[in-house]
Amino acid sequence: MIIIKSKEEQDIMRQGGKILAQILAALKKAAKPDIKKKELDELANRLCRDYQVEPSFKGYGGYPNSVCVSVNDEVVHGLPNDEILNIGDLVKLDMGVKYRGFHTDSALSFVCGNVQDRQKDHLIKNCEQSFYSGVGVIKDGIHLGDVSAEIQKTAEKEGYGVIRMLVGHGIGQNVHEDPHIPNYGNSNTGPMLKTGMVLAIEPMITFDGSIDVVLDDDNWTYKSRTGTLCAHYEHTVLVTDNGYEILTK
Repeated sequence: MIIIKSKEEQDIMRQGGKILAQILAALKKAAKPDIKKKELDELANRLCRDYQVEPSFKGYGGYPNSVCVSVNDEVVHGLPNDEILNIGDLVKLDMGVKYRGFHTDSALSFVCGNVQDRQKDHLIKNCEQSFYSGVGVIKDGIHLGDVSAEIQKTAEKEGYGVIRMLVGHGIGQNVHEDPHIPNYGNSNTGPMLKTGMVLAIEPMITFDGSIDVVLDDDNWTYKSRTGTLCAHYEHTVLVTDNGYEILTK
């Protein structure tokens, strides 16, 4: 069952989403060459305390950290350990916060050190465009498959691959709620969206067109099976009568 959020609950998630956006912006700014991944997690914890929110991921399913730091061929759930970021790395930061009982979730991709890399920049831009193509069709009464189909079409027209195993999700009082939101599919299929639903929509795409992932030896980090570069982009999105509202922007 997809939970409809009340106006009050929507406003709480809107406030929490703004806090998460500020935290992620600070983490991106700090993610410079030679910083240790675990230092980003330490900063995330400090910021959560400052903003008086709880990190959604810490302890969730046993995950030990507050922010996921994934690099290059790593897609999601990378552990922020003693490894450093190198200039030119394709970095993905994924984080959620709990504010007044409700979670929001967001992720972004960028090249470490602000260096220009045509291939990485194009992959990142397409991942963001895939997200906006998907949410652009959202409004009360459409099918979830309409969103998935638009994401897939935008990614694949550039030759990129849409990862099949990892999907978006509903979100609210729980980090993961119904429905599962694939980044591929067919229009006019799946559940019908209604005003007040809140969705974490998150395209994950590969540079070489592959669609499979493997779990790393750390039992957390998912990587592309082929070792190709991956990008990830996510926002928490509210369905409205005539469209959508991004709560984490």
